[in-house]
Amino acid sequence: MADIFDVIADGTRRDILKLLLDRSSAGEDGTSVSHIVHDLGVSQPTVSKHLKVLRDAHLVSVREEGQHRYYSLLTAPLDEIDDWLVPFLDIDAAEAVAASSAVLPESAAHAADVVGRAAASAKHVLESAFKKLPGR
Repeated sequence: MADIFDVIADGTRRDILKLLLDRSSAGEDGTSVSHIVHDLGVSQPTVSKHLKVLRDAHLVSVREEGQHRYYSLLTAPLDEIDDWLVPFLDIDAAEAVAASSAVLPESAAHAADVVGRAAASAKHVLESAFKKLPGR
């Protein structure tokens, strides 16, 4: 299997993932290849090629109905990326707090750092939990 970062590095594949996310958020149960082709303005062979890569990376699932195929987003591999990125985001937040500490007293800067880290962690935990709920 290709490295997940190589898979999502391609702009067309990211566009497909975003389209599938938007459609699933709107309550759609899968998106047809023809809909993806129409919305993205990309040729059908190109879309099919990218969908195969996304399927192989377990980022999408496919449901067949007759000659039609409907694709849905699978978030588990993206959760792994999210988990990998969180420590880097916390570093950025710490640097931002450090940069602003010249304006704040040291005790206030420390409190802001603690609250900011707790909020970032809580946000990540909640988003991960919501993604794992049935029907998401």
